[in-house]
Amino acid sequence: MDHPFLVAGLIGVVSLLYAAAGQAGGTAFLAIMAFAAFPATEMRPTALLLNIIAAGYATWQLHRRAAIDRALLLNVTAPSLVTAFVGGLLVLDGHVYFALTGLLLVAAATLMIVRRSADGGELRPVRPVTAAVAGAGIGFVSGLTGVGGGVFLMPVVIAFGWALPRATAALSPPFILCNSVVGLLGALLAGQRFAADTVLFSAGALTRAILGSSIGLRWMSERATRYVLAIVLMFAGFRLLFR
Repeated sequence: MDHPFLVAGLIGVVSLLYAAAGQAGGTAFLAIMAFAAFPATEMRPTALLLNIIAAGYATWQLHRRAAIDRALLLNVTAPSLVTAFVGGLLVLDGHVYFALTGLLLVAAATLMIVRRSADGGELRPVRPVTAAVAGAGIGFVSGLTGVGGGVFLMPVVIAFGWALPRATAALSPPFILCNSVVGLLGALLAGQRFAADTVLFSAGALTRAILGSSIGLRWMSERATRYVLAIVLMFAGFRLLFR
């Protein structure tokens, strides 16, 4: 890789932005690797490891504040662990992987743009079968591609009325953490390996996640952050689609 410190810096920036917004940043890590033209065999395991680092810190912070709805988390996460592992075992052809991941990045960008975060609304009871199907589907995509899954989990939970947006956001990091761990295990068993400078990238992700969690959204509104990240994801998604 020609510019590992530049890549590490960009990973740090998106990690800071996501952490400031209370998220982990899995899709953005893939976006940065798309910009840097990583080979497909390195993108997924490296992204999953960065997910674990950033989501692990965010989960620890949420646990300290007792902000996680454990019952709802269990409903969507338990079935996702099996499918994330299965997805991790599957290795897609480079062109297929780029096309699928590109489409997911564009979809994630679109969800960020159209997302609504009103704090009102009537909550509905969680239907275990529906939650299991949703979690399993998102988990499979997470393991197969390396996306964190939180960006898809949040609109599903809000659409079904299972939790208010603030509680929904708190589900994302632990969901990403669990699925990334089993997805990475599957990817490593399938023979994929990390990028050469992953230690450097991991340091950038962790230090900026800590900083982002500390400063919160003091210099940029949540809406502005979402739009900036959506632009990055959209551009990277189209870059992969036409790579």
